[in-house]
Amino acid sequence: MLIEKKKSALITDMYSRKIIGAYIGDSLESIGCLRALENALSDLPKDKHPIHHSDRGTQYCCHAYVDKLMNRDLPVSMTEINHCYENAMAERVNGILKQEYELDSTFKTKKQAEKCFAHSR
Repeated sequence: MLIEKKKSALITDMYSRKIIGAYIGDSLESIGCLRALENALSDLPKDKHPIHHSDRGTQYCCHAYVDKLMNRDLPVSMTEINHCYENAMAERVNGILKQEYELDSTFKTKKQAEKCFAHSR
């Protein structure tokens, strides 16, 4: 039996502290982050231009991701290299999901991970 950890990409609105974009995938490749971003942008009114802040993970620095932000005229902000304190909101949300909802568990199937994530929202 193959058991693996699922990787999630989350976009959190800093004001409301709600997860507004999410994707559960099999890796940390940029496609998962792009899908979470597309999910978040689908509900963003065209006249709104919030700042998009992230760490300097390669998935957030790739051309496809940055281009999608720039095409929507969204300002891009990134942390200094290896400085988790500049990304405290994301780190806190991730910590809550892992500790309180046990989303750092190992799941037998992707469907099981998605069900657990849906319950946490």
